[in-house]
Amino acid sequence: MIVEHLSLVDFRNYATAELALHKGPNVLVGRNGQGKTNLAEAVVFLATLGSHRVSSDAPMVRDGQEYAIIRARLSHGERKVLAEVQLNRQGSNKARINGSPSKTSELPRYAHVVLFAPEDLQIVRGDPSSRRRFADQLLVQRTPRMSAVLADYDRVLKQRTALLKSARARGVRGEGLSTLDVWDDKLVALGSEIIAARLKLAADLQQPVAAAYAAIAGEDHRPQLEWALSVRGGDPEEGTDAALPDSTGDISEMFRASLAAKRVQELDRGLTLTGPHRDDLILRVRSLPVKGYASHGESWSVALSLRLASAELLRNESPAGDPVLILDDVFAELDADRRQRLATLTADYEQVVVTAAVEEDIPEILHRHVVRISAGTISDERVASPSEPGEAIDPEPDDREDEG
Repeated sequence: MIVEHLSLVDFRNYATAELALHKGPNVLVGRNGQGKTNLAEAVVFLATLGSHRVSSDAPMVRDGQEYAIIRARLSHGERKVLAEVQLNRQGSNKARINGSPSKTSELPRYAHVVLFAPEDLQIVRGDPSSRRRFADQLLVQRTPRMSAVLADYDRVLKQRTALLKSARARGVRGEGLSTLDVWDDKLVALGSEIIAARLKLAADLQQPVAAAYAAIAGEDHRPQLEWALSVRGGDPEEGTDAALPDSTGDISEMFRASLAAKRVQELDRGLTLTGPHRDDLILRVRSLPVKGYASHGESWSVALSLRLASAELLRNESPAGDPVLILDDVFAELDADRRQRLATLTADYEQVVVTAAVEEDIPEILHRHVVRISAGTISDERVASPSEPGEAIDPEPDDREDEG
């Protein structure tokens, strides 16, 4: 897949922006704070329906505006697709594919992107939510319908947790809270699907992560990925009894049993204490957890390996071809050896977009088409053609799509 042209309206620091990209490597150069990462973030949103920098959409809308528009012309071989999304400061986002209204959840079917960023270090060193976010964004790219499953689970979780808090405030216990069973059924159905998809993802990533790690680090430290599941009885979110799954047992049955076992504790705390929102992806090298034991270089190698393995999975599974690789200010974080190895491993993808504050940080193999960015102004040797920059996306009369 190729992003041929990106158009932005009221996105971050851009009132309007037009960026033409080439096949192969593209380098976006500019001092920090000029808007390089904003361009990368816009492309990534089309593929993952989220940002790698913020947890909500509102910060991506330019100050003083009610909505932002991301519009990208994508090339899938001979096929051209115009993907558009309107990010609303309030209310549901809207999308169009080739000018026709669409659900936002359809966008990842057309936009395939893997982002490498300094924030990736939080995947291996941060709290469990960072690893869950990594896995879930890849799930959405791999199976776009999972976007709706994850959104539905989040809604049910909020409803159930609100009921628990209300019950705690009113002193309701045990059988006096029969309505909780209805939410339990929905939580188990949706949560079990998420857990199963995450387990399969970890298994499918195992071999490509090991291969990528050896290529980046130059050593075989036997990286491993395993999910610690709260439905097994512990609470990985709080670091207690981070039990790993066995190969037997039905996930939904374990889920129901865990809900029953923690019912009193949940009512006391007003929280839903079991489910995929409490799970953790345990990463290891040399049989030790990366978090707390790995060196800085080993941690970076694991983070980069997760992204490279993600790209490899999408490349092998997608009929649209390679995902677009975006390397956002990554080379400044790496030593010379890892820079060269990462550049070599990514150079053969159909399209690579690299951002850098210092042009000399980019290895020669990726140093081709250069675009300079200063204070939100994009300087390219070509003149990009505008594409209706200010037009809002009108919803269909019965549009009930989820907020993206």
